[in-house]
Amino acid sequence: MFRMSDPTILQLQCFTALVEEGSFAAAAERLHRTHPTVHTAIKSLEQQLGLVLVDRSGYRTTLTPEGQVFYERAKLFLRDYSQLQREAAQLAAGEEPELHIVIGDICPLPQALGLLTPFFAARRNTRLTLLSEAISGPWERLAKGQCDLILHHADLPSPQTESIQLFSVKLLPVAAPGFVNGDASPEALRRQTQCIIRDSSSQPDDANYYLLAGAHQCSVPDQAMKRELILQGMAWGHMPLHLVEADLAASRLQSLEGLHLHGATMIHYATRRRDVVHGPVARALWQHLASVATPSALQ
Repeated sequence: MFRMSDPTILQLQCFTALVEEGSFAAAAERLHRTHPTVHTAIKSLEQQLGLVLVDRSGYRTTLTPEGQVFYERAKLFLRDYSQLQREAAQLAAGEEPELHIVIGDICPLPQALGLLTPFFAARRNTRLTLLSEAISGPWERLAKGQCDLILHHADLPSPQTESIQLFSVKLLPVAAPGFVNGDASPEALRRQTQCIIRDSSSQPDDANYYLLAGAHQCSVPDQAMKRELILQGMAWGHMPLHLVEADLAASRLQSLEGLHLHGATMIHYATRRRDVVHGPVARALWQHLASVATPSALQ
C-alpha cells in the first residue's frame, strides 16, 4: 500500500504563504526564509504528495485545481496547529505572556486605552501588543488568528464572533473653509478631490464607505494624514468627530453635512472569535470589558 512521506509544517507554511502572498519572494519575506528554501519546500511537498500544486508556466504562479483544494485544507490545518501551539504555551505558562489587540482606524484612542489601562496595569506579566488596521483589516487579523480581540465597528453580526458594545463614533463630512465655496452639492464635489482611507486588509472589502461616485479620489493610510490633508485644503472627506471637533470649533474646518451629504454613527465593539480557546488573561479581559462598558455617543 502506497504511503507518502508526511508533509512538514514548514512545507505547508511555505505553500500557504506562496498562495496568500502571490510570489516566492513575498512568501520568503513573510516567513523570514530565503527564496530557495521556500521553492525547495514546495517542490518537495509536490513530490511527496504526487501532485502538481502550483502552475509555473505563466508569468505569475497560480494554483492548479488540485492545489486549490489542498490549499483550503492546509489553511485549516495550520490554523488548528497554531491554536494548538498557543494553548500548549498557555498551559505551560499558566497565563498568556502576551495579548494582541487590534484597534480600528476610527476607534477613539483615549476611550479605548482608558478601558485597557487599568486591566493591564494589574497584570504586569502579560505584555500588551496593540496593532492598528483600517476598514476590514481588523476583521482579517481576527479571522487569521493574529489577535485576541479587536476594537472596531461592525456592519453585520456574525455567528463566528461575539461582541461587547463599547461606544459610538460620529462621522462627519468636512472640508477647509472656502473649499467648496458654499456649494456642497454632489455636482460641485465631483469636481473636487475626496480623501479616503486605504483598506489595510490583503483582500480589501468592497463596501462603499461614503464614496461619491465619479469624484476624483486620493487615499491615505490613516486618519491623522487624512485630517492634515483636509486641513491643507487638498481634499474633503468624512472624519470621526472626536478628531476634528477642535478644528470645527476654531473654524479650521467646516462641516459639509446637510441636504446632500450626511454623517453617520458607527457603533464600536470589542469582538473575539467563538471557535478558539481563550487563555485565562484573555477571558479576564473580556469579563473586564463587559463590566465597564457603558455605550455612549461621542459628540
